[in-house]
Amino acid sequence: MKKTTLLLTGTALALGATSAFAGSHTGSITAVSWGGAYTVSQIEAYHKPWTAATGNTVVSEDYSGGIAEVKAQVEAGNVTWDIIDVEKSDAVRGCDEGLFMEIDPTSLPAGSDGTAAVDDFIPGSFTDCAVANIVWSTIFAYDSSVTTNGPKTIADFFNVDAFPGKRGLRKSPKANLEMALAARAFAKLDTIKDMVVWWEAGAQPPQLLADGEVAMTTAYNGRIFNAVAGEGKSFEIVWDAQVLDVDMWAIIKGAPNAELAMDFLKFSTATEQLAAQASYIAYGPARKSSAPYVTTYHSNADLEMGPQMPTAAANLATAIPNDFEFWADNADELNERFNAWLIN
Repeated sequence: MKKTTLLLTGTALALGATSAFAGSHTGSITAVSWGGAYTVSQIEAYHKPWTAATGNTVVSEDYSGGIAEVKAQVEAGNVTWDIIDVEKSDAVRGCDEGLFMEIDPTSLPAGSDGTAAVDDFIPGSFTDCAVANIVWSTIFAYDSSVTTNGPKTIADFFNVDAFPGKRGLRKSPKANLEMALAARAFAKLDTIKDMVVWWEAGAQPPQLLADGEVAMTTAYNGRIFNAVAGEGKSFEIVWDAQVLDVDMWAIIKGAPNAELAMDFLKFSTATEQLAAQASYIAYGPARKSSAPYVTTYHSNADLEMGPQMPTAAANLATAIPNDFEFWADNADELNERFNAWLIN
């Protein structure tokens, strides 16, 4: 477990220093997220401005997804985390299992244009216990400096004859099955099983490509964007059959700093903060009012962020929305089947 204490001070970002969130009792929260470039985007857009506006600090911890660690803390009566960034299916499962606090969306601040939060957030942004912050997707990518005339469709990902080399896949049935369904799911995964390098953390796929360990890999779109825009890698995203999802903030039941965590949640899902995050990583803001504020990459004024988003019109043609209800209901069964398939 990576743990970095962020005692953040300094001048607030212009978009973040609003009096609406000032006046809270000074304290600290533990915010749990996915690490790497994604957590960096949250630190810059959420954590630092919140600290500047309120005096509160953030302890950032990384995890690899799921609700197992949350469940262990709640059941042991020893909750050390306050707020966690979760996939929507996990937000639903965690709420159903009594692991997260309920959140009233009408308590969230209105958009910068005055639109009530319940109307400003994109459809599907709320569950009983969580609030969306980003729209992201699972795509696949390859290194164009290594593979010329590279893959164009999801079928190419499974075509090891035309495109030889190892494949990187997340060690989870989620997204893998959606991508493979066009070719009969587990049977299609069988065709590349012996050539797969499994990954679990979002930072791994870009590294697998950079090290030449795989010819192509599934990945979170923002991680590949960061490798290209921030590190100069020659990676290409293939948007065909991208699996769309949202990530959400949830506050853990029994959190030691629940009131502060709620203040942080409201602040970080405000119009300006969501737009600010989109200047660091190519994930779409969950609020409609954020769109006009999404401009260019934070360190390159010539790189427009809009076309990099999974929600850009050109990238949506064959997108597959994640069926969060299906995964909330069937995750355990499919994880068991997936793990059994791995060892057969």
